[in-house]
Formats: sequence, C-alpha cells, structure tokens
Amino acid sequence: MSLLVLEKAVLRIAGRPLLDGADLVIGAGQRIGLVGRNGAGKSTLLKVITGELQLDGGALRLARNLRLGSVRQDAPDGEGSALEYVLAADTERARLLADAETAAAERLADIHHRLEAIGADAAPARAATILAGLGFDAAAQARPLATFSGGWRMRVALAAALFLMPDLLLLDEPTNHLDLEATLWLETWLMRFPGAALIVSHDRSLLDRTVGAIAHLDRGRIAVTPGGFEEFIRIRTERAAARKAEAARIDAQRARMQAFVDRFRYKASKARQAQSRLKAIERLPVIEALVEDTPTRLEFPAPRALSPPLLTLEDVAIGYGERPVLRRVSLRLDPDDRIALLGRNGNGKTTLARVIAARLATMGGRLWRAPGVAVGYFAQTQEEELDPAASPLLHLERVAPALAQTAQRAQLARFGLDAERVDTPVASLSGGEKARLLLALATREAPQILVLDEPTNHLDIDAREALVRALAEFPGAVVLISHDPHLVELVADRLYLVADGTVTPYDGDLETYRALLAEESRSAREAKPPASRDDQRRERAEARAALAPLRKKARDAEAALVRITAERATIEARLADPATYANGTDIPSLQLKLAALARQQETAETIWLEAAEAMEAGA
Repeated sequence: MSLLVLEKAVLRIAGRPLLDGADLVIGAGQRIGLVGRNGAGKSTLLKVITGELQLDGGALRLARNLRLGSVRQDAPDGEGSALEYVLAADTERARLLADAETAAAERLADIHHRLEAIGADAAPARAATILAGLGFDAAAQARPLATFSGGWRMRVALAAALFLMPDLLLLDEPTNHLDLEATLWLETWLMRFPGAALIVSHDRSLLDRTVGAIAHLDRGRIAVTPGGFEEFIRIRTERAAARKAEAARIDAQRARMQAFVDRFRYKASKARQAQSRLKAIERLPVIEALVEDTPTRLEFPAPRALSPPLLTLEDVAIGYGERPVLRRVSLRLDPDDRIALLGRNGNGKTTLARVIAARLATMGGRLWRAPGVAVGYFAQTQEEELDPAASPLLHLERVAPALAQTAQRAQLARFGLDAERVDTPVASLSGGEKARLLLALATREAPQILVLDEPTNHLDIDAREALVRALAEFPGAVVLISHDPHLVELVADRLYLVADGTVTPYDGDLETYRALLAEESRSAREAKPPASRDDQRRERAEARAALAPLRKKARDAEAALVRITAERATIEARLADPATYANGTDIPSLQLKLAALARQQETAETIWLEAAEAMEAGA
C-alpha cells in the first residue's frame, strides 16, 4: 500500500527549480533517508508533503486518512510542562478526555471504548518513556517549557512527533539538538518504529542503521537506492565509474570516426564512407557528465611541536561557584591523543571541555599546561556570538588583528571560505559555512590542542567527512564531544565516560556503550516501585498497544498463506490434469506461477514466524 506518491513534481523558489520532474513512492512501513547537497531542496520537499508549500506542477497523493507526523520548525513554548505538551500532540485523545468530562451517560461508553482502542491509559507512560530517551528525567518532564533552552524545547517537539506513532513520520535533521546518548536512543527507537518514515539527515550512522533505502535529491530529480548510506555511496560510486568508462569509450570511438572523416572527406573514392561515418557520429549517445559539487575543504594549521605531555589533570575538582560538578578528575593529553567524552547531557562533559580550554578554573587539585601550549576551542553555543552584520574576514580581524590580511584570508580558505564568502555578511551564510567560520576562528593561533564540542551540528555529510580527514592529518591532541557516532568511531582512539561526578576511561567501543545504555534503561524500569492497579492497567494497555503491529503482521501473513495455499492447490490440480497437456501452451506459464507462489509462501512464513517470536518475547 502506497502512503505517498510524488509524480513529476515541479517546484520553483525565487525562479530556481528545486523539484523538476521528481518522483517518489513511500509504502507502508518503509523508512527512507533523503540526502542531497545543501540547498538541493530536501527541507522544501518535506514542506510540500506537510502542505506548507504547493507544487507548481505534477502531483502529490497521500493515502486516505493518513496520520502524518512531523517536527514543528519553531520551538514550543509556554507554561505547560514538557509531558503535557507531548500528550497534547494526540489531539484525538485530548478531545475524547475533554468530552468524557461533559458527555451524557449514553455517550460515555462509546468514548471510553474509543479511549481504550487508542491506548489512552498507556499514553502518559509512553510519552514519559520517549522523553526519558531524549534526555528528560522525571523532574525535567514536569518543568514548564518556558524554562528550557531552544535546543531542549526542540527535543520536546521531536518527542511529540514520535509519540503520535503516525503512519508516515517526517524528520528533518532530528539529531541536531541531541547529544550522543539521545542519538543512540533515537536510532533504536526508529529501528523498532512500525510506521513509514522519510528522514533528512547528515548523520551517516543514523542512515545506515535505520533506513532501508536512500532517496538522493539532485538537480530536481529523486533517485532511490536500496540499503543504507554506505550502500548508497558504493552503488553511486560504481555507477559513476561505469558512466565515466562508457563516456571514455564513446569519446574514443567518436575520435576514431572523426579522424577517418577528416582524412578522407574530400577524397572521391572514400567520400561516401566519410559521409556514413558522419551520420554514425551523430547517432552516438551523449553520456551526461556526472556533476559533482566542489569537494569540501578543511585543513587545520600545523602547530609548533611541543614535548609531551601537553596538559595533565591530577585529582582535579571542577564546577561553578562552590558547587563541584566533577571530582577527582585525572587526565593526561599528549600530542597524538584522540579522546572522545561520553556521558549523558548534564553530567559535565562541556564543563570538563571548558577547563581543558582554559575557559573555566579548577576548584582543587593540580592542573599543568606545557609552556606555550595553545588550545583551540569550538563551543556548541559559539554561533550565537557571531555578529550577523560582520563578514568572516572582519570576525578574524577582530580576534587576530596582528595577522596580515593575506594570512587571515589563508586561514579562512583552509576551511572552504573562498574569496567571495570571506566578505559576505554572516547573516547570509549557511549553517555549515558559519560552523566552518567558527573552526577557522578557533584555530587561528595554530593550537596544539583542539577541543571540539558538537562541531558537526550544521555540517553536511561531505563536510563531516572533510572534518574526519582534517583531524586525521592534525598532529596535535583532540578532545571531542559529538552526537555523531560515525565521527566518534573514526576520530577517537580513547573514550572517557563522564558519569557519577567523575571521569573514567571507558574500555569498550560505541557498540558496548549502546548496550550499557540499554541495560541502564532496563534497570531503571525494573527498579520502579510496585505499580498500583491503575498503573498495572496502563502497563497492560501499553503492552497491548506495543504488540498490536506484530499481531496485525501475523494476521496479514496468515491471510496471505491461506490465499497462496489455495492458489497453489488450483495450479497443482491443473498440472495433474492430463487435459492440460493436450496442447501444452499453458504449462510454462503455470510452472512459473507455481514457482512464484512458492517464493511468496516462504516469505509469508518467515514474516509470520518473526512476528510470532517477537510477540512471545514481548509477552
């Protein structure tokens, strides 16, 4: 069943075509990652689907009664709590509960029946679970929205979209406001989500783990490739190589034929052959060149070499005012260290990063820095400090007035800010260009230590890969905090866990860290006090709601098996009938149908078994 059909879609913004004959089909339960260069129109396509924008041509068809879920672009606000906002996203539940307060007795039974059907009793527990996964503890869930920062309020908006459990979920860069722990939770949630999803993301790990196909939006068209992002890159690379080889073969053939024409065109005995070659040249296909974006360039300036260690912390206490956040922290940084900090939001990762970057003093213990050591600090909130009216060049002049302008321009060029962009006001730069400006500002003194706190929030996939390459070539030390698992896995060779008021080496990798988070989540659920009857009733309703998609999948598989068995019996009876062989014309067709039904039966049996096992495990 198709939930969405986009056919020959055309859309122009300010005269520029973003969609130009684009086609896309999304079926029930299908999860697709939408990728493309910055400005290709990915977010615009989501707005077309939600009805915020109308097509100039073509058609968009949505399934009847489709439940569509998306994240609001503006951060929610108000005095209501985070939990109340998420629960209010289910407008049917809210309406039914309001009706139950005033409805006549004869309508109450219908209302309660519908509330039970949609799992209304389990809704608060389900909303709380989603908020907890996105980093809100019980106290935070009860806080008014107005007390949260914009990033945390966007998490609430994401929670509301997930809570709806829509038929089709639209997500536009869902990890931008998350930390690593919430990103890992979201990956797991999406892997279990039974509905369809269209996900715009620059997070390679998210795309590789959660989607079954990649839709590439390029020059107004959409091409769908099965598999995750890694498979998309492999297939696209192979296609590009094949296209290049075919173009080279045709160019060589054209050159040989043109050489014959040039040599014999005016020779009477060869004129006819020359004319024939000219016509053949005209018939040769033109292989469209694969238009690639200019590769993103990032290059950290080489620091002056210093003897190790660059920095040591011994039994350090760190905090604000008189309240320590971390105690007994011991850490050593050498020039070739690559360290990533793990830990839930609020545990003190950024606090530790600020101490290393000399932005925060210690409260006790010993901190030693190598003489002449410089630290480049990329803070995730730094973008707010940029002057919208000033150009990148002016920003660099303000913080490094001693640098000659040629050196200033060279520093900006290291991060892909060319001659045109260095004089452009920051307000006109893209999010990725602002992030690159911040990297250029942070590394202006060629630091020996780089402290990067969420450096990829606005970088596209190509820029993230460029960052990985630049960090691999950087000869200094790197301390990284990032929600991007792909970046952490490729950059860090040591992991430290910031938890329980201290910092300790973590011996596992990100996979074992995923398992640790899952175990902590299970332990937290099991540690809850005995549930009241109402809570037990809610939990049973939540369990029924969670198993409902599996029951439907099993029923559908059973119905398919009944149909397939009947069709196979009919065909087998015809093949057993001697009359069928009188002319023999139908036999190949019947055998092909029988083979196809056998494959369908095997698929249906596999689906039924998987659903049955999953229901048994969840019972």
